Amino acid sequence: MGIETSGAKRFWKTWSTAPQTQHWLETDWAELEITTRLVDSFYQGNVRLAGEIRQRVGRWGATTEDRARLRMDFNQQTEQEAAAAAQEATRDLDDELFKMLSE
Repeated sequence: MGIETSGAKRFWKTWSTAPQTQHWLETDWAELEITTRLVDSFYQGNVRLAGEIRQRVGRWGATTEDRARLRMDFNQQTEQEAAAAAQEATRDLDDELFKMLSE
C-alpha cells in the first residue's frame, strides 16, 4: 500500500480489525485504503486533511456518538476490547501528534 507513517499504519490496523468492518464489501475496503492514504499525508504534515478524515471515519462509527447516530450496537465485550486497543493506540498517537505540533 506504500504507507510511510506509523500513525497511518496504526490507523489501518485499528480499522481493519474493528467490529464495524465485519460485513464490509470491497468498496468499503477501498474507502479505507483511500482514507489511510489521507491519514498518512496528515501525519506527514498536511493537517488540512483532518476535517476530511473525521468525516470519513464518522460514517464508519468512529466514536460512541457516531455509533449512536448510526444505530450501531456491538456486544459489550467487543466494545471493551476495542476500547482497550484504542486506548493503547491513543497513547502512541498522542505522543506522535504532540511531537508533530511542537515542531
